[in-house]
Amino acid sequence: MANFGGHAIPGAFFLIYGFWLTVKYILRHYWRTTQPKGRQIMPSFFKRMEYIEGGFVMFAAFVGIMVEQFVVDGPHAHLYDGNSWVKLMNWQHSTMYLFFGISGIAIVANTASTLVPAGVDRLAISLALFVEGFLFYYHVHNRPLLDAHIHTLLLVAVFSGSASTMLEVFVRDNIVLELLRGCLFILQGSWFFQIGFVLYPLSGPQWDLEQHGNVMFVTMCFCWHLAVALLLVGTTFSVVWFTIKRFSGKGRDIEIGMRNTSSKSSSQKALLEESDEE
Repeated sequence: MANFGGHAIPGAFFLIYGFWLTVKYILRHYWRTTQPKGRQIMPSFFKRMEYIEGGFVMFAAFVGIMVEQFVVDGPHAHLYDGNSWVKLMNWQHSTMYLFFGISGIAIVANTASTLVPAGVDRLAISLALFVEGFLFYYHVHNRPLLDAHIHTLLLVAVFSGSASTMLEVFVRDNIVLELLRGCLFILQGSWFFQIGFVLYPLSGPQWDLEQHGNVMFVTMCFCWHLAVALLLVGTTFSVVWFTIKRFSGKGRDIEIGMRNTSSKSSSQKALLEESDEE
């Protein structure tokens, strides 16, 4: 990850995943609120979404591991060369991707089999986030001030996401917790891009990594990222919700219209039959 692209790849993954979770849980919440009380069987559409999600997470984790291991200056699956450790930073990133791959397997298994206890998928995601934060905590030692601080701010999003997802293991179908998870993934993704822009700017002068003013600005910038993530989730909720209501309303109007049309045709047919009998 010692370049802009190395931060953009996980950033893009977390952004996409965060928006996916947001839309998925809005759809599920709308479905739950429109069903008769006591109905628990989810439509097959939501199962397909879970399979797609699990497959995407596994694929992204596999790509991440391959990139970290087999880039030009990567370890190429060598951990120790006899004298020293080989590219431990790449190995740490690969370990992070490994646990997200495990969470993808848990999502698919939880969807495919009733033998898997409910909540295993959330537990696996929570564990993956915890491992990510645990690795990054020991990832920033002996770094310049701004470098260490900007990675430490990332831990706020990571550990918060791990804690909120762990709550979902015990508190099921809570739309606030579900949207919070999506929001924190979006925050994590956008902050990965911010780290890339600060440490490896695409243009302009380099940041002074020891200036305290830069540390203060980056801390404030993190709060802005959080505000934008909340705004994006709220906007997405409004757009998806009103879009569903509009199309479902049209569907009901068409259904009512079809019923009225069929009743009118039946009445006309009955009148014609009576006139023929006369």
